[in-house]
Amino acid sequence: MPICDYEVVMIDGDYAHLRRLDGESAETKLVARALLPSEISEGCILHYEMLEYTMK
Repeated sequence: MPICDYEVVMIDGDYAHLRRLDGESAETKLVARALLPSEISEGCILHYEMLEYTMK
């Protein structure tokens, strides 16, 4: 299982665009906001581990 950190680049309705911070990929990842903490905002950092996103 990957363990990594993401930056919330953009919130677009029910989805958020996340960019991986370790530089592995320059592309953003589209994730449903229902899978993310409710208090996210653009620019915040999320930690991904064990299929769960948490605020960092």
